[in-house]
Amino acid sequence: MSEGRERALLVGLHRKRTPRWEAEESLVELGRLAESAGATVVATILQERDSPDPRYLIGKGKAEEIKERWREAIDLLLVDEELSGSQQRSLEELTGCKTVDRPSLILDIFAQRAKTRDGKLQVELAQLDYLLPRLVGRGADLSRLGGGIGTRGPGETQLETDRRTIRRRMARIRDDLEKLRRHRALLRRPRRRHAIPIVALVGYTNAGKSTLFNGLTHAGVRTDNALFVTLDPVLRRVTNADGFVFLLSDTVGFIKRLPPQLVAAFKATLEELHEADLLAHLIDASHPQMMEQKLTVGAILEELGLSGKPVAEVYNKVDLLPWGAERAFARGADSTPRIAVSARTGYGLDRLRDLLRDVLVSMDGRTAEPAPAPRLTVRG
Repeated sequence: MSEGRERALLVGLHRKRTPRWEAEESLVELGRLAESAGATVVATILQERDSPDPRYLIGKGKAEEIKERWREAIDLLLVDEELSGSQQRSLEELTGCKTVDRPSLILDIFAQRAKTRDGKLQVELAQLDYLLPRLVGRGADLSRLGGGIGTRGPGETQLETDRRTIRRRMARIRDDLEKLRRHRALLRRPRRRHAIPIVALVGYTNAGKSTLFNGLTHAGVRTDNALFVTLDPVLRRVTNADGFVFLLSDTVGFIKRLPPQLVAAFKATLEELHEADLLAHLIDASHPQMMEQKLTVGAILEELGLSGKPVAEVYNKVDLLPWGAERAFARGADSTPRIAVSARTGYGLDRLRDLLRDVLVSMDGRTAEPAPAPRLTVRG
């Protein structure tokens, strides 16, 4: 293992009734997740089957091939599916390699990124909820296979305790999160008292939300080219050239097949979306799967009960498109406000500020006026 990075073999499953490109694109995304988690991708395997093998997912023959060809060259298998506890154990026993499925990998990245007490508690709750039905026999496996990706978060000792202890821990976390939720509700009261409108950035992970957030607010939020860089919500004030003021919130990015345990645990953090007057849906206009990513975000917003919230569509990264292509994003089949920008170069950001102002003003039914400058501290 070079420089502490685990060597990963990516394994995907193509069901023959579905388009092959979907499985290939999903494996590419799994590779980006692996790199974000700190792994080095050695190779990828895409197995074709009519249906998943109930014991090994990819079939015993393919699992044995992995053992013979890759066992000495890799540290872990990353499987682009959700594995049952028995499938995970069967693969590990046959191949001798630590095996991590897609939901566990996403949870692991969240565990690395969580910095605040809220974030850490929410990730721990999601991990425990996901691992609880998979605990049988896992204590010995984890001891044998070592640490690293897929073992961060609650910790090996906690995973080896009985289900009753873990459920008690989950109950305590939920109580703590409820207390933190009530505390945040108190902190939000001054915002509503001063009637400052709120815009929340939403979008697929790595669509450029944090770069756009910095471009609009000069906040200096971290903007690495990695998935799930922003985990805890950040809130800053934006003042337009005409003096109009609104608050902008940057929240965690979404991804397809986001573990439902994670969505449930992070509902407290995602309260900022419910508090927002307007959602600015940031879309990577340069991505080949732009529409699929857009639909994924829409589905998650619906799951969170936000499908009725006003939305403005912001098409980002148009600097990566041929000249003039951004004009296509200004038109649509409905009345949804749309705009094309480049958060990296600054193209269109002034027009975006004006668009957000105009939408907020039209929702409020009044003429745009400079907002007062209340003595209000906004915490990220």
